[in-house]
Amino acid sequence: MAAPDSTTRRGFFSAGAAAALTLGNAESLAAADRPNVLVLVVDTLRADHVYGDRARTPTMEALMRRGLRFTRHHPEAMPTVPFRNSLLTGRRTWPWRGWHDWPGLLDSPGWQPIEGVGQSLLPVLRRAGYWTGYVTDNPFVGFARPYRGFRGRVDRFAAHGGQLGGSGRGVSDRELYHWLHPALHADAKIRTRVRKFLANADGYWRDESRSFAARVYRSGVEALNIAATQRPFALVVDTFEPHEPWTPPRKYINLYGDPDYRGREPGMPRYGRIDYYVRGAEQRRLLERMQALYAAEVTMTDRWMGVLLDRLHALSLERETIVVLVSDHGFFLGEHGWTGKISVALHPALIRTPLVIVHPDGRRSGDATDYPAQSHDIAPTILSMAGVRAPRAMNGIDLSRMFRGRRPPDRFAYGGYSNTLYAYDGRWKLIAGNRGDDRRLYDTKRDPGEGNNLARRHPRKAAAMFDAVVRRAGGRAPYYVTERSRR
Repeated sequence: MAAPDSTTRRGFFSAGAAAALTLGNAESLAAADRPNVLVLVVDTLRADHVYGDRARTPTMEALMRRGLRFTRHHPEAMPTVPFRNSLLTGRRTWPWRGWHDWPGLLDSPGWQPIEGVGQSLLPVLRRAGYWTGYVTDNPFVGFARPYRGFRGRVDRFAAHGGQLGGSGRGVSDRELYHWLHPALHADAKIRTRVRKFLANADGYWRDESRSFAARVYRSGVEALNIAATQRPFALVVDTFEPHEPWTPPRKYINLYGDPDYRGREPGMPRYGRIDYYVRGAEQRRLLERMQALYAAEVTMTDRWMGVLLDRLHALSLERETIVVLVSDHGFFLGEHGWTGKISVALHPALIRTPLVIVHPDGRRSGDATDYPAQSHDIAPTILSMAGVRAPRAMNGIDLSRMFRGRRPPDRFAYGGYSNTLYAYDGRWKLIAGNRGDDRRLYDTKRDPGEGNNLARRHPRKAAAMFDAVVRRAGGRAPYYVTERSRR
């Protein structure tokens, strides 16, 4: 399938508020009259590359024109697997008490199978008469043994081999080092990771139709074709792209970087301080190129998402389908001196991610809210909009009331990543170790980039926020020592 032209998406998004369907009495609808559900999960997607101008994302921008965007969405559990557990169960999963290492998942706190899978979003909708599907190249949700029970609870589960796995055989050193910054050549672990990635990527930098995003969204179209005959349906399409490494086609890189650049590409950053592996003028050049590669991957992913939404329009389903766009976490591209996903640095580049909810009849289209939404709010919100009772275990907030002119109750947002927690009360932001150490406090109204740590100036405020997290979490969060944390 050829790459879609962005102009072909206008049909899907032209209806807007003029759509005729109304869902005000959704709770009384029979199964056949309930809205469909399409959840788009995009891994490693920063909010400023969707809400801002850091990347060209016409498909996601069109979704925002039709939907309500949450400018202060913070996942309550990160990264990859903890987030998806939170998204699908509709309940707080952090802190991860009693966690242990699970074969097939990473040895990292929160990486565990879904608890009570039968009470999670898709099985609940399935019992309510929905056809359910999940399409992904996520290597853990799609293939890890601990997720087998979840995969068996949907009508169609399509797993595509993606970035991880394989031997990396057949990838020449010349090709490997083209996508690897010289400062990382000596790192055997990174070399192996990139070599396997290149072997699996099938040269998509020369033909984007081979990209991981293209594979997932084309498979999403196949699932959507089936779903259209089985309405109502609930389909999750979960792409691992733009997760690093980044090897996008040159035409996308040239949108953001120097078209005359002919050097090696920093397709795989090191997780850590940028000063650890490059300094001076080279640091600026490296970050600029890294930022261009990431933005290019975002734009390519957006373009293939358009293929799926074009099909939704062609099937005349947009006026009866709830669409949700969300991501699990962002990525540091030099902010605060970091590159990668850094669990001790829970700043906006990492934990502020897009959340857009499109109501079928266009309610709140084009609006934005600064309400501090969290990942575990999504499942109960979808169920409410579908007129399906949420299980008692779901303790996320129903955000759908915002489509009825009501604001959800004020909330104290909090969550965590590995052994670090954050809290946000609408103005003040706290980052701290689970044991209460390394407290950092920021006034986000005056300092949205979180560059000025005020913990020493306002120790009582920092202590009060930490204590509030402890109360709400039922005690201090555990601190786990793992093989990964020892390295």
